[in-house]
Amino acid sequence: MALASAAVLIMALQTPANSTPSLAEVFEAEESSLLRYAFGLVGRREVAEDLVQDAFLRLHQHWEDVRQPRAWLFRCVRNRAYNHLRDHKRETLTDPVSQEEIGEKGGASPASRGAMGQEASDEVLGKMEAAGALQMLIGELDERDQLLLRLKYFEGLKYEEISQRSGMSAGNVGYRLHHVLRELADSLRRFGVEGAEG
Repeated sequence: MALASAAVLIMALQTPANSTPSLAEVFEAEESSLLRYAFGLVGRREVAEDLVQDAFLRLHQHWEDVRQPRAWLFRCVRNRAYNHLRDHKRETLTDPVSQEEIGEKGGASPASRGAMGQEASDEVLGKMEAAGALQMLIGELDERDQLLLRLKYFEGLKYEEISQRSGMSAGNVGYRLHHVLRELADSLRRFGVEGAEG
């Protein structure tokens, strides 16, 4: 990532001083979130770093035209990740619907099998995007809320056990988890993730 940092520093020196915020400030504020998002989409750190670096280079090229750098960067990373996944499908994705399973669902023709395979691939990409967005949003929560989510959903603890580990009352654990989940669902809907319900 040092190459990306150096490239952005050089670009920041070339960016006019009257720009608000500066490209360097945008880089500083958004790099970590973009890396988490990209990693959630592609699942490989090196590729995620390349995607984020490419997004910042493209932002520099279009700096005068971009009004919302954060949204533009996330869209750019998402689009570049989709392109990468499509170009490297054999390396990163396995189609969850095999040809035999498609044939068993009504004797589909070869043409419709291809379409169903594409739908399945698009579904996988959508799930990967949702996972990346969720990972990014969880990373932006405060430490206490991250701890509650980890204890409940990754360690499978009950409210009483979480209460003992966190020092909060069991009722407060349930209340806080409910609100955190609702906030995450609202944020996912704002990202355009379908099926994000409170």
